[in-house]
Amino acid sequence: MTQEALAQASELSVDMIGRIEAGATGASFPSIERLATALNIDPAQLFTTELAADATTRPVLAELTARLASLTDRDIKWVDQVLDAALKPRG
Repeated sequence: MTQEALAQASELSVDMIGRIEAGATGASFPSIERLATALNIDPAQLFTTELAADATTRPVLAELTARLASLTDRDIKWVDQVLDAALKPRG
């Protein structure tokens, strides 16, 4: 995608896109949301290379991620243990 296309899709200026890409300025949270929407990705993907390209764009996974985000660390650990048990190969 060109800077011009991204600027148009995100409703940001081409200049702003160029400055963000060059590291000359940071992006505000609203700009990050606009960029993520324009790129059809989860905003978290703009901050890491560890997520698979489609890790957060599948609707069911995105809904599950949103639900998990509201849980306490203790509850997330419990869900993780349940998931491990459910996905354990049966022998």
